[in-house]
Amino acid sequence: MDFKELIEKRRSVRSFSPDKRIARELLEEILEEAQMAPSWKNSQTPHAYVVETPEKVQWLRTSCLPSFNQKSSQNASAFVITTYASGISGFTAGAAENERGNEWGAYDTGLRDAYLVLAAANAGIDSLIMGIRDEAALRKEFGIPLEEEIVSVIALGFREVEPPFRPRKELDEVVRMI
Repeated sequence: MDFKELIEKRRSVRSFSPDKRIARELLEEILEEAQMAPSWKNSQTPHAYVVETPEKVQWLRTSCLPSFNQKSSQNASAFVITTYASGISGFTAGAAENERGNEWGAYDTGLRDAYLVLAAANAGIDSLIMGIRDEAALRKEFGIPLEEEIVSVIALGFREVEPPFRPRKELDEVVRMI
């Protein structure tokens, strides 16, 4: 499939099939492809914590997500907790390169997450990126150090229902050609 078809195919899925699981080898392949994302001075500060055992998937869903995301991610096969190492991306010798400072780590993680969901879609795996989560519970349960900023939790699985295409704004509303 070509790139345009891939980005049109990828949707935020809110109804996963309970009948299918993602093989670990496929998860690893998707994560390797996501690692090809660009980052500040190739610092590669984004990290991923992959939750794939059914018991831990259920625990994360019911203990770390608000009720609406619990419902939307029900039957997800795996979760990827995305983080980045603070104070590296956007910094040289410990000093911020510009006013964005540590935001560059979040930017790099967003790029890596975009690669991740597109690599997943290319492999026939659906996703839902969630930003509202219980940071303290995630840190405690999965040993995420304080030096890493938690960005998102991404549910992965197979769609049960075809999600509708949500229209995008017209280009002239979001782009200014100079």
